[in-house]
Amino acid sequence: MRFADISLQKKLDKQIKNMVQQACSDKVYTVQHDQLTFSDFLSNKLLLVCVIRGGVPYAFFDLIQRFTPFDDHYWADFLDISVKSLQRYRQDDRTFKPSLSEKIIEMAEVTNMGLDVFGSMDKFKLWLDTPNYALGSLQPAELLKDSYGKAMVVAELTKINYGILV
Repeated sequence: MRFADISLQKKLDKQIKNMVQQACSDKVYTVQHDQLTFSDFLSNKLLLVCVIRGGVPYAFFDLIQRFTPFDDHYWADFLDISVKSLQRYRQDDRTFKPSLSEKIIEMAEVTNMGLDVFGSMDKFKLWLDTPNYALGSLQPAELLKDSYGKAMVVAELTKINYGILV
């Protein structure tokens, strides 16, 4: 994964350590909390499940939002809540319920993969906003709003990563 902002990477790593420690400390997950990184977290499905079930705190969402190329309006639409509700989460520093937490983490996974494939946020954002023939001439960003569309986008990113341009 490539971070343009090293301080954001450090903040994400720190937030992951705290979330995993809080949500998963009583579970039988053998993870060194002090060495856990954001990339490690995204590749460990058991940790993802544990954190999702505990709910994602707004502080983590805020970091994810800064990590992804999406604004409040896109996130509100993606999470199927109003922008006002999203602002209330911010004001009250609330924890997202598991169904919303899952979507937040899914978007982090897609962004992480996109950065690995394209090497920069600008190139990834351009790809997301460009109609794609392999995706029915839709913009990949439009497809991220449901699980089947997300799976199509991830499959297309995987193909691009392996040089399969059909």
